[in-house]
Amino acid sequence: MRRLPATASRHSLLGMTSIVASDIDGTLLRSDRTVGDRTRTAVSAIEEAGTRFVLVTGRPPRWLAPVRDQLARNGARRLAICANGALVVDLDTGEVVQVDAFTPDDAREVFAAIRAMDANLSLGVEWPDGFAHDDTYPRGIRQSEELEGVVGVDDDEGFLVRPVAKVLARTHDHDPADLADAVTAATDGLATVTWSSTGLLEISASGVTKASALKRLADAHGVEATDVVAFGDMPNDLAMLGWAGHGVAVANADPLVLDAADEVTASNDDDGVAVVLERIVSNAS
Repeated sequence: MRRLPATASRHSLLGMTSIVASDIDGTLLRSDRTVGDRTRTAVSAIEEAGTRFVLVTGRPPRWLAPVRDQLARNGARRLAICANGALVVDLDTGEVVQVDAFTPDDAREVFAAIRAMDANLSLGVEWPDGFAHDDTYPRGIRQSEELEGVVGVDDDEGFLVRPVAKVLARTHDHDPADLADAVTAATDGLATVTWSSTGLLEISASGVTKASALKRLADAHGVEATDVVAFGDMPNDLAMLGWAGHGVAVANADPLVLDAADEVTASNDDDGVAVVLERIVSNAS
């Protein structure tokens, strides 16, 4: 298990926490996709204590409203980091305020490398304002998307009509870790490859992670990594947990995340995020 020097972790959890960053699915949300009352109260308390609370998720902006509406609001502007760090959204207005997309040339090379590696992979892309997919993308998944902003494309050039924030590669034939390694090698430094669910790779531009976006937000507010506490459950959270002064895994997390975290809290269904937030607030008082 990764351990920071005692002074770093102690600094974050003894009243000096300036930013709390939390993944959404499998971490903040329970299995029924709700925010528990205890967690909602703890988020409100942490903000009232002067700590900035930031959602950091692989979700696209269009999937944030149900989570936003479940969280108590305390007056301060609340931002969310989306698409694994490629997009930052103002939750009050829904405006995308930061985009870290692939260049068109890099995106073309990534598409070509993936197609050459495995022609059976289905591809989709997240745009800042929508989603596009090829004609092999699973029909049930396409139908589950909100219709507005969802586009089918005839070829990979169709993906490039808007900035590509994240490439999605769907498969049912590969272990995600093995496939991530293969795509990383095939794209030769052009992409950051991770996953948060079985059968789906999430591919961002080189260097774009939850950690890179969180670091930029922290820098903008004069906050050091040692004053950030982050929560997660899946491999797309690893970079963020490693960068933050104190990385916390919920008990239901992927084994890779459990091994990398500084602390393991209760599961998402047992309000694990709230358990730690309550301790931070108590220590600060």
